[in-house]
Amino acid sequence: MTPATPYLATSSLNERTARDAMHSNFIAIDGFVTVAEGLALFRQRHASVIIINRRNEQDELGIVLPSDIAKKVLSPSRPPERVNLYEIMTKPVVSVRPEMNIRYCARLFEQFGLSLAPVVDTNHQVIGIVDYHHLILDWLAAGQTTKS
Repeated sequence: MTPATPYLATSSLNERTARDAMHSNFIAIDGFVTVAEGLALFRQRHASVIIINRRNEQDELGIVLPSDIAKKVLSPSRPPERVNLYEIMTKPVVSVRPEMNIRYCARLFEQFGLSLAPVVDTNHQVIGIVDYHHLILDWLAAGQTTKS
């Protein structure tokens, strides 16, 4: 018998949301930060993704994954201290609402070829990251609570 995580036992599988499955292993910074500085922050904060902040109300969020750095900086032998994150980011980002059901998150990921998405509140602030890993863990945990 495995101990249940307290917050998981409170709702059924059909009620699980992006807020339930999200994590906070991300960095939100300005796009003018260099890749070298971004890599240092990755290491320091044990982050899995970099979110590029909006410059103004009309702008959109950007995102940089470790794979972006590998493909756009490491592979072509570009010096990371001379490349800004805005040069390699993906923008605009497909994001999800905190209230989105985890089943719909998984469908969205499949339809658009995503592996993760920022969870964005009504003020356009990133409050977390939802990814396949955490979706599956949340789904399994919710399934375990509905069996008992």
